[in-house]
Amino acid sequence: MVTIDQNPCELLQNQLLVALPQKDMDRWQCRLELVDLSLNQIIYVAGGAPEYVYFPTTAIVSLISRTVDGATVEVALVGNDGVVGISLLLGADAVATDAVVQSAGSAYRISARFVKAEMEASCDVMKVVMRYAQAVLGQMAQTAICNRYHSIDQQLCRRLLLGLDRLPSDELDMTHELAANLLGVRREGVTLAALKLQQAGLIRYSRGHIVVLDRESLEQMACECYAIGNKEYRRLMSVGIAA
Repeated sequence: MVTIDQNPCELLQNQLLVALPQKDMDRWQCRLELVDLSLNQIIYVAGGAPEYVYFPTTAIVSLISRTVDGATVEVALVGNDGVVGISLLLGADAVATDAVVQSAGSAYRISARFVKAEMEASCDVMKVVMRYAQAVLGQMAQTAICNRYHSIDQQLCRRLLLGLDRLPSDELDMTHELAANLLGVRREGVTLAALKLQQAGLIRYSRGHIVVLDRESLEQMACECYAIGNKEYRRLMSVGIAA
């Protein structure tokens, strides 16, 4: 992990930090450390008790659960919309999932102990963190429903859209094998689903690099889980802190 100079403009790229009142952010400013996160970097391992939480700005981190035989599934995705390590802020003494970087980029890290103390001292900070925690729980619930009831085609569309929402462009890096591991399905199913999307002109895929050509159609092909999750996040995070 590489530490880089803090850029004040970078703070504005994380929606959770932006939601904090300026009086609270003034106390956080000198403690936030901007770091580079590399592709496939393991930030947390399930059962560990990490010291820091991370507020991604340009990086995307997957929260992944594993079976005893090594099978994986992504239960939530964190990018510039939130914080990696929310369970630590809610009183847990260890994380329940792995946290793996799926798109390289930057993030602010800060002591989990400091943020927990801030939550106890500031009702405003508490409200922001708790609302985001509810949004994460909603994303996890929607993922469970999606994985159980919807087709691989729909799941892949939803996952591509979730990634795009956290990136500044219409491009992302994802191999068929990675997508299969994240969705908890067979690689062959992802390959067929991606081929359908490419033949329909929605994406262009080459060697693990995906360019979305028609986002509107991609949203139409995705199941209702994507729209429901988006709406709930906006509802929770748009509420004024004084409410």
